[in-house]
Amino acid sequence: MSGAKTQPTGQTVDAFLSNVEPERKREEARAIDALFRRVTGWTPVMWGPSIIGYGRYHFRYDSGREGDFLANGFSPRKAKHSIYILPGYTDYGAILSRIGKHATGKSCLYINKLADIDLDVLAELIEAGVKDLSAKYEVMAR
Repeated sequence: MSGAKTQPTGQTVDAFLSNVEPERKREEARAIDALFRRVTGWTPVMWGPSIIGYGRYHFRYDSGREGDFLANGFSPRKAKHSIYILPGYTDYGAILSRIGKHATGKSCLYINKLADIDLDVLAELIEAGVKDLSAKYEVMAR
């Protein structure tokens, strides 16, 4: 069965981050990268052209579809930072209520700028996401 469409690439994270524009977004992306590295202890890998991923897990659905995907990560999108740390099956309302100005999607946290959020709470959310994902799947560093 087909796996995830987004796959690891050979692009380096440093090269990708060096090209993020504008400068404020680039510096914030570097700070988010440092936070993910510190919290997870994992070296990031580029997934597709614009997602920085930390860790990976193998999924297998009842439908037979299976593949590998990043455990968590982010993408410094033009409008907002997209942070992929919400596995999608746990209520993180208590943590999100303390994080600051944000929006959420099914499995994403969207923030305009780092000054809008509490980075300690983001670190807590990253840890909770990895813990919850690890309870369902085997999460590997790479």
